[in-house]
Amino acid sequence: MGTNIAKNLLFLLILPLELFFIEIITKYGDTIIMINQIIDYNRTFVAQKAYEKYLTDKYPDKKLAVLSCMDTRLTELLPAALGLKNGDAKIIKNAGGLVISAFDSAMRSLIVAIYELGVEEIMVVAHSHCGACHMSYEHFHNEMIARGVTDETLDTVRKCGIDLDAWLEGFKDTPTSVRKTVETIKTHPLVPKDIIVRGFIIDSETGALEEILQ
Repeated sequence: MGTNIAKNLLFLLILPLELFFIEIITKYGDTIIMINQIIDYNRTFVAQKAYEKYLTDKYPDKKLAVLSCMDTRLTELLPAALGLKNGDAKIIKNAGGLVISAFDSAMRSLIVAIYELGVEEIMVVAHSHCGACHMSYEHFHNEMIARGVTDETLDTVRKCGIDLDAWLEGFKDTPTSVRKTVETIKTHPLVPKDIIVRGFIIDSETGALEEILQ
């Protein structure tokens, strides 16, 4: 009798946990499987010493930093089109290839690249058909609500001083955006005057560069 009660209690305790994992696998199964595939690949990569051809140090050989977009079309196209190999440059990526404020993470990375890693030239490389163009908080707000983020949480974020409209705002015109980012970097109080900063737009299909003059 006691054994049966214990089994029933154990079942009641375990069942919610099993249902939880079933829900997680149902919702995120593809992601979990993909990460596992990457881990498996990585073990083979290391075991076969495939890393040897990528060996270098932390200092960019070309004393160059490239600020660009995280767009997947540029993952291999950008370094290939710029003739860059592993170790040549510091590649900094975010949504849109932007410096949105003088002390954001992109600008911090550039400052580190200059003073710690010997960078002397900076390329700002936006691209054609960028998803950050015409991006707006209104769109993200609806997506967040649909994914379970509450308006109460968003109000709390705002009360903490975060302007979500500005933080998640994209840009309306790519050349203007490039010019603004270049100007922010060039006039930054912590950037030495001898640092060369130039802006470009890369074609997302052909890799062709168009320089955007100030």
